[in-house]
Amino acid sequence: MSTPVLTAVAWPYANGPRHIGHVSGFGVPSDVFSRYQRMAGNRVLMVSGTDEHGTPMMVQADKEGLTPQQTADKYARQIGQDLQGLGLTYDLFTRTTTGNHAEVTQQIFLALHRNGYIEARTAKGAISPSTGRTLPDRYIEGTCPICGYDGARGDQCDNCGNQLDPADLINPKSRINGETPKFVETEHLFLDLPAFTETLGKWLSTKTDWRPNVLNFTRNLVEDMRPRPITRDLDWGVKIPLDGWRDQPMKRFYVWFDAVIGYFSASVEWARRSGDSDAWKEWWLNPDARGYYFMGKDNITFHAQIWPALLLGHNGQGDKGGTPGPFGQLNLPDEIVSSEFLTMSGSKFSTSRGTVIYVDDFLREFGPDTLRYFISAAGPETQDTDFTWDEFVRRTNSELANEWGNLVNRSISMAHKNVGSIPRPDAPAAADEELKALSRKAFETAGAHLQRSRFKLASSEAMRVVTAANRYLSDQEPWKLKDDPARRDTVLHTALQVVSDANTLLTPFLPHSAQKVHEALGGSGIWAAQPELQEVEDLDIPGRMNPIITGDYKAEQARWESVPIEVGRPLQKPSPLFPKLEPELGETGPEWAPIAK
Repeated sequence: MSTPVLTAVAWPYANGPRHIGHVSGFGVPSDVFSRYQRMAGNRVLMVSGTDEHGTPMMVQADKEGLTPQQTADKYARQIGQDLQGLGLTYDLFTRTTTGNHAEVTQQIFLALHRNGYIEARTAKGAISPSTGRTLPDRYIEGTCPICGYDGARGDQCDNCGNQLDPADLINPKSRINGETPKFVETEHLFLDLPAFTETLGKWLSTKTDWRPNVLNFTRNLVEDMRPRPITRDLDWGVKIPLDGWRDQPMKRFYVWFDAVIGYFSASVEWARRSGDSDAWKEWWLNPDARGYYFMGKDNITFHAQIWPALLLGHNGQGDKGGTPGPFGQLNLPDEIVSSEFLTMSGSKFSTSRGTVIYVDDFLREFGPDTLRYFISAAGPETQDTDFTWDEFVRRTNSELANEWGNLVNRSISMAHKNVGSIPRPDAPAAADEELKALSRKAFETAGAHLQRSRFKLASSEAMRVVTAANRYLSDQEPWKLKDDPARRDTVLHTALQVVSDANTLLTPFLPHSAQKVHEALGGSGIWAAQPELQEVEDLDIPGRMNPIITGDYKAEQARWESVPIEVGRPLQKPSPLFPKLEPELGETGPEWAPIAK
């Protein structure tokens, strides 16, 4: 039975190009998962966009001599190119500066306010003495007053996991320019998080099968629930639709508040663009739908605590009760799929520190599938993982070129040379049936892993079939069977059947090369659909053009099953799938590669 599957992907911040550390957390895993779900017959809605509000955007705009909107426009397009180049099959990748997003954010807020989950409070706000602007909590660092960790942020300490206020930090400093912030009294609107202690705690207690890193983090979330500010003193962001607030020029929603609402607002925008403005309901109101949220580990609190609280408040399901908001009772997340960090020489990828490999550079040099495979097979799925050029070269050459590429090339080349088409099998031997049975069984095993976002195990299972097929060819030696063409053709047919199966198993990881294998096997049409980058007019702001990623994924042929190959189908002479990389690349990387600091 087909299931509606929401793939909600973390929103990259639009103040610069993306590096491979970013896409290892939110990008590639979410697309591998979505491609598998579509192949398995489920109805997928994959949404995200660029996060464009807040002080960091204003800081970047100042650096470049642009307005915040110009900066957002610039990087939204660049990020869109990066993600489209990677083959990330978003149904809609939009942005938070659309009229649709502002309207949905305001409606969610008003429902929270009506149900009593918003309160006005006076608090100390951090101000930059040199600019007079509000400093985001995350842009203030100091010593944690609870555990003494030097490097705690103004919103939480990553060492002990406790929620903090910037004024609590010992020796606070601005991450922007190193100056000591000035704390001033100001009135803000707060989300009453303590009013979700019981309902949120009960909901979290049912999530026993999440990834260990998420479970370990969320256990502490409900133990220290404090009101959290949702407004900031700045003029760049979504306006507050409340009497006494809407006309204040320096009051906007805090960027984290409107960004998490983006999962829902993007779904609404997708529906409006699809021609059926109610289409989003299949994924958000249907109790049979499933929602999976993909991100890096530094975003767990926003998805396991903040966003569920906003949904509960809108639904009237928090500890104070209430009535459902204008969108009905929206579904809460079913799973938080959080990855650890991809590091380089033990350091987190960081643009400011120069430890960075940009996606655009990587794609231009090596193409998308080598990066997709490395992240899937060796990425930071459950623990921090160090990227090294040695390991990238080894996996590309050994696993993609020597194992998979070699199997495809020699199997199709021999059949093309000797028959010209897919050969007809004769009476199969035990070895033939054993290999085909192994291949068919892999769909169940790898599928179960992909359903749980266990990408390393799933890719390993696919490569196990590839290794077995290479061993089978070496054992059967079809090139020596000139005097026994019936047996030769049976061996080649068996090998091609397993190549077809393995190509299907690898399609979520290697969609671009999977299309080439499909065509080399005589197939036509779209095997693995690819996204499109388009310029469209904003639905609510006349004349505003927005870059979006979208696509028609219904036409692709790939299905998660073993399909018998068609005897007599003409074969193409294959070209190498993955050219081998020079070993010297493993020492320092290409010329543009950074030296990790």
